[in-house]
Amino acid sequence: MCIAVIGGMDRLERHYRQEAARTGFELRVFSQSENNIATKLKRFDALVIFTNKVSHRVRNEAMSAAKLNGIPVFQYHSCGVCTLRDCLNCLALPADGGAGQ
Repeated sequence: MCIAVIGGMDRLERHYRQEAARTGFELRVFSQSENNIATKLKRFDALVIFTNKVSHRVRNEAMSAAKLNGIPVFQYHSCGVCTLRDCLNCLALPADGGAGQ
């Protein structure tokens, strides 16, 4: 599963990638404003937006791209590694929620 992180802090990018690798996800971090981000987001399976570290323009563009392509979006105000870890752990859970064990 390939996930895009939008926002966040440059100095934590290495830690974000480590957490994603630990849970078996491929991760791409967009911590700086980029031109035409909507076309880059089409190939991802999920988006994580750290709302305290991203502009309104980028957030709105990402939300529009996600809606058009049916991509689930997870928004968090905090941009810490623990927040990303919690999100990735929720995505890694089986679809049945562990029922039948």
